[in-house]
Amino acid sequence: MAKEFTGLSDAERSEIGILLQRDCSLREIATALGRSPNTVSYEVKKNSVDGMYDPVKAKAKSRTARRSRRYQWRKIEHNPELRALVIEKLSPPNHWSPDAIAGFLKHEQTLLPTVGKDQIYAWLYSAYGQPYCQHLLSQRYKPKHRSKDKTARVMIPDRASITERPQTVEDRQEPGHWEGDTVVSGKRTRSKAALAVTQERTTRLIGAMLIPNLKPESFTRATNGMLAGKLSLTLSLDNGIENKQHKDISSATGVAVFFCDPYSSYQKGGVENANKMLRRYLPKGCDLSKYTQAQVDQFVTTINSKPRRCLGYKSALQLAEEKGVI
Repeated sequence: MAKEFTGLSDAERSEIGILLQRDCSLREIATALGRSPNTVSYEVKKNSVDGMYDPVKAKAKSRTARRSRRYQWRKIEHNPELRALVIEKLSPPNHWSPDAIAGFLKHEQTLLPTVGKDQIYAWLYSAYGQPYCQHLLSQRYKPKHRSKDKTARVMIPDRASITERPQTVEDRQEPGHWEGDTVVSGKRTRSKAALAVTQERTTRLIGAMLIPNLKPESFTRATNGMLAGKLSLTLSLDNGIENKQHKDISSATGVAVFFCDPYSSYQKGGVENANKMLRRYLPKGCDLSKYTQAQVDQFVTTINSKPRRCLGYKSALQLAEEKGVI
C-alpha cells in the first residue's frame, strides 16, 4: 500500500533552511529528511525571496493555508444567494446530493461562485448547516465508520461466482448488466412485505417493485417483470434465499446470473447505493405494505431523473435512453 503523503512540518522547514545554508543539494536534503526531491524542490521554489529560502515565511504561509482550508465553507454562509440555492437543491422535492449541487454550479451556471462537494459537506457539518443535514441521503451529521468483514454464510446451490463475470461488466462500459437486491420492512412491524430492486451498472437506472414476502417465487416474478423489455445481459445477486430460483430468472430473461462472495455487498455496490437512495422515501423500520406501487414508481422516477456526477451530470433516464437500455 502506498504511503499517504503528509505536508512538511515546521521542523522540516527549519531543517531545510539550515541545510541550504550549509550548501547541501536539494537531493541531499531530501535524503536527510526522508522526502521526495520534488517535494523539497517545490518547497524551496515556493518560499524563496530574492533567491533565498525563508523558513519563517514558509511556516506562516502554511498556517494561513490550513486556516483557509478549514473555513472554506464560509463562502456558502457569506453568500445569501449561494446559500439559498444549496438549501433549495438539498431540500424536498429535489433531494440533490452535495456532489450534484457542486457539479451544477460548475457546469450549468455562471452567476454564482462555485463550491466543491467537500465545501458543502463542511458547511452542513458546521453549526450553520446542521439543520439541513436531515436532507442528506444518509441523514447523518458526521461520517460513518465501517466495521470489519464478517464470517462466511451458506452459498446458493448451483451458483456462479461473481469472479466469473465477463470483464466488460467490471468496466461499466457495456450497457445491459444489472445488479439486484431487496429492501425489507422493519422487524417491529412484523410485516413480510419487501421491495425488489434492480440497477443497471452503466446508466445507474433503478427499478423497484413491491413484493408480499421474500419467498423465491415473489422475488423471481418481480425481477423478471423489471427486466422485461430492457437490455439485459447479466444479473449480479447476493446469497439471500430469495435468489434461490435464479435459473428461472435466466430462463425468462436470458440473463446470466452471478453471485457475490459471502458478506461482500460491495461487489454489487451500485444496487446497494440504490437502496440507500430509496431509503430516503422508505425509511428503515417502516412497513412497506403501507405503500403502493404507484408511490414507489414516483420515488424511482425522482431518483432516475436527478443529475449524477458519475453520469457526467446526466440523469439515469436520459443515459438509459441514449444507451438503448430502455
